[in-house]
Amino acid sequence: MTHTYSVTGMTCNGCKAKVENVLQDLDYVDDAKVNLELGEVAVTMSQHIATSVLQNALPEKYKLSEKQERNVFASTVQQEEQKSDLQQLFPLFLIFGYIISASVLINFKSWNWSDFMLDFMGLFYIVFSFFKLLDLKGFPESFKMYDPLAKAIPAYGWVYPFIETALGIMFLMRIQIPLALVITLIILGITTIGVTKTLLDKKAIQCACLGTALKLPMTKATFIENSIMIVMAVIMLVQIYS
Repeated sequence: MTHTYSVTGMTCNGCKAKVENVLQDLDYVDDAKVNLELGEVAVTMSQHIATSVLQNALPEKYKLSEKQERNVFASTVQQEEQKSDLQQLFPLFLIFGYIISASVLINFKSWNWSDFMLDFMGLFYIVFSFFKLLDLKGFPESFKMYDPLAKAIPAYGWVYPFIETALGIMFLMRIQIPLALVITLIILGITTIGVTKTLLDKKAIQCACLGTALKLPMTKATFIENSIMIVMAVIMLVQIYS
């Protein structure tokens, strides 16, 4: 018999191999296959094994649970899942709040919307690249699960945090702003295409926007976050060339 379980905490092929090896070592488990993009593991067993036994065998960073079937009586379960997602996204909202506050304070005495947007974009890139660089080894694996360019060219995932750092410096120091805006439109446009496809396919994967240090689910918040930056870049380019 084969049962499929949801597993959170997996970010790369190393995690995939770890989960598969641990579960395959259990008694009565004939095989274990992980689908990293869906965040699932299919366990083939010769006799029934309690979910708690499978969970206890895994390291603490991985959370295994039975897949919930959707039905008309599942509203309570869905509410709990939504609450959990909001709790997981709290660090993202908090960081956005700090970036907005810092940008406002920088420009408070001589307010200018253009300077505010440039400072916001600069701080955005610096902060987000910092979290990606905390786990430079794990980030590319997580990033290529949804970014089309990182999937096609793995090396892009390795240099992406450094591109963000450079863009952050360019915006904050007001260096080659038109070039920085065009690059922003290109890289975030590509990522947004991947995020949109992931959301439409309803894949349960981890968002790499804050690297792998913080376990954030891929949600509409990720799409909104990229869209804000894209809209700001378009507005700035229009102002520059109008």
